[in-house]
Amino acid sequence: MTRIIADISVSLDGFVTGPGPGPDNGLGTGGEALHTWAFSDDPDDRRILREGTVRSGAVVLGRRLFDLVDGENGWDDTAGYGAGEVGKPALVVVTSAPPESVRLTDLDWTFVTTGLSDAVSAARERAEAASADRGQDLDVVLMGGGATIAAALDAGLVDTLSLHLAPVVLGSGTPLFTGATPRTLVQRSVTSTSTATHLVYDVS
Repeated sequence: MTRIIADISVSLDGFVTGPGPGPDNGLGTGGEALHTWAFSDDPDDRRILREGTVRSGAVVLGRRLFDLVDGENGWDDTAGYGAGEVGKPALVVVTSAPPESVRLTDLDWTFVTTGLSDAVSAARERAEAASADRGQDLDVVLMGGGATIAAALDAGLVDTLSLHLAPVVLGSGTPLFTGATPRTLVQRSVTSTSTATHLVYDVS
């Protein structure tokens, strides 16, 4: 069964970027500390990264995040979704209009202009097709940004929330839960390492 999993790193004070994020400073000032765990040699960090990317049949991201990862200082052969851990899943972008060009032409991009729900549906179709090809259940992963994940939670589109809580206080930046609809989560697992506390919740 294909699940919809929102997966994002967040600071102790609830920010998914530091202050001043932009094209040349994607994670904002100090925001790189949010993803220290993804480059750690800790075996639990490595396992969580590997398991999270291997299960990905398709990945959903918002337009602002697409512009960062496809920009001049964005992803390359060594830095990208699941780099070194997994193949290249389909990438579905929620946007008001497709970009005029794409730098990362070796990736499988789909641009959905009719809203987040349709983007998640398109990603589910791609994940289910990939599941059939690989003979195993694969999921849709919502990788961000924060506004995309918050909107998906509010719309009831998310089955599982996976948070990587970094031991850093950023003070300001892009908040994850501003104005979020109140809801109760069911905690499924907690894994602590020196770089993060990895939390998994079922979303009811």
